[in-house]
Amino acid sequence: MRRHLALLPIVALYLVVAGLYASYTPAWQSPDEPAHYNVVRQMAEDGYPPLITDGDWDQDYLNQLTAARFAPELLTELEDIQYEDHQPPLYYALLVPTYMVTDGSLIPLRLTSVLIGVGVVVAAYAVVLRVYPGQRWAALGAAAFVGLVPQHVHILASVNNDALAWALGGWGLWACIDHAAGGRTPAWKLGVLVGLMLATKTTVYLMGGVVLLAVVLRAVAPHPLNPPLPAREGEGNLQPQPGRFPRLIRNTFVFGLAVLPLAALWWGRNMLFYGLFDPFGLRAHDAVVVGQLRTADYIAQVGMGAYLQTAVQTTYASFWGMFGWMAAPIPLWAQVGFGALILIGAVGLWVGRRTLTAARHAWLLMGVAGGLGVLMLVYYNTQFVQFQGRYAYALLIPLGVVVGVGLDALRARLPVVSRYGWLIPVALTVGLAALDVWLLARVIIPQLSVS
Repeated sequence: MRRHLALLPIVALYLVVAGLYASYTPAWQSPDEPAHYNVVRQMAEDGYPPLITDGDWDQDYLNQLTAARFAPELLTELEDIQYEDHQPPLYYALLVPTYMVTDGSLIPLRLTSVLIGVGVVVAAYAVVLRVYPGQRWAALGAAAFVGLVPQHVHILASVNNDALAWALGGWGLWACIDHAAGGRTPAWKLGVLVGLMLATKTTVYLMGGVVLLAVVLRAVAPHPLNPPLPAREGEGNLQPQPGRFPRLIRNTFVFGLAVLPLAALWWGRNMLFYGLFDPFGLRAHDAVVVGQLRTADYIAQVGMGAYLQTAVQTTYASFWGMFGWMAAPIPLWAQVGFGALILIGAVGLWVGRRTLTAARHAWLLMGVAGGLGVLMLVYYNTQFVQFQGRYAYALLIPLGVVVGVGLDALRARLPVVSRYGWLIPVALTVGLAALDVWLLARVIIPQLSVS
């Protein structure tokens, strides 16, 4: 454990920065925060997850609230904003004790989400060490990047089930890489992780596909990342392994068996109340959110060319930082800076492409996870206009690996700084934390506070 102590300052600085965001971001000025808060409130008051019903969405009232920056005199009907009532219950159940102890105070609930977000930071660190054992500085750089991206901090410091979804998704990615590499993560643990994801948020369901790929890679791939681990002391010789196809069938069955209990409970409940063909509650949600801007209507208004341009620009900007209800973007120079950081990291990976080739199965899993996240964002936008980059945050840890490993590879080849492995993680941690605090003081508070 001592060799991981260098991660503590990064986690501590994340907690400080995210704590500032939780404390000073104006109330309700995070995406969908009132609706998520009301799920916690209803679970605390009723003792069970709510159902989404007609009247849970009022487009005119939401427009009025966002235009007035959630002025206190307009909050009399805030409890009626309940369009997230279809969401799985695990995240909200974790916040119920905080709600009850603090009588529903918003900032303590936000701070609880901040604590959950630590899981994402540590997962990024762990993924790098699983793919590139011994590259501790690269792992620290990835953790700093993932933990301190401004939009990521903004969401983690709000009442939003993305916090738990991203944490579970990050550890699910680590488990997939370890499983495919012949590590000690068995198929049943993958099933439990996916089951927890099913109970958290539909946007993280994509990890089920990554898990199945990991199961296939472990069963049939001839060159896993690492050879199978030897038997522990006292276990005797390893028994002969079954053939590839029987092993694939067995692991898939074990994975499915572990997923089944949580899936059956939640999906069965939804089918009981929403109908046999709506296990996720999404059809019920779509029927309720009448008035939300539909993609077809928007394209009819502005044309396909303008739609695509706006979609790409807004999604890219919001991936890095577009605060409140997509009202306060980070400056253009910061957007360009993040793009340059990814590009430099990619160049570093290419320079060290031998390690890239050695970890090809892990990169395949990370690529599939990120690709599925992008496809989910695209699919969502075929129905509704939702240019929110956070919906593709399955990309965030893979991008963190690109930045951490790539920059460290370049640093190791520069004579002036080759000896200073700590340089990249320190620069990323301090630089991004400073940017976050500056954005809070100069963008979020001035632009989102009530005049």
